Amino acid sequence: MSMYDISEQDLAILIPRFYDRVRADAELGPIFAGAIDDWPQHLAKLVDFWSSVMLGSGRYKGQPVPAHLRHADVLTPAMFERWLALWHDVTAQTLPVAEAHALQTKAARIAQSLLLAIQYRPTGNAPGPADRRSA
Repeated sequence: MSMYDISEQDLAILIPRFYDRVRADAELGPIFAGAIDDWPQHLAKLVDFWSSVMLGSGRYKGQPVPAHLRHADVLTPAMFERWLALWHDVTAQTLPVAEAHALQTKAARIAQSLLLAIQYRPTGNAPGPADRRSA
């Protein structure tokens, strides 16, 4: 049981509404267009994700960090900020204040974790000692 009055129906309305905005966004739209092949399936997975995070349903079985790491070369902190700004707008327009705030707070924490994982990924792309030599 959630401590907020967020329902499965709320999430089923919120998530497609939000990603309609993301897909129409000049900055984020192209990133998502290149990353998502099956939008109905992706939206269902995202509803499951938020249901698990906010309602404790346990339906989400994916791995968000590896999914985002696949796109690490194009994701920037500014894109995360843009995503969060759109999330703030859509949650505020869709849900009561307390529920919108809860989703906004959780999204900010998740975004921070994903951004840290992307920035500090062990891919060998981090500058090594040879890259730090002065010219």
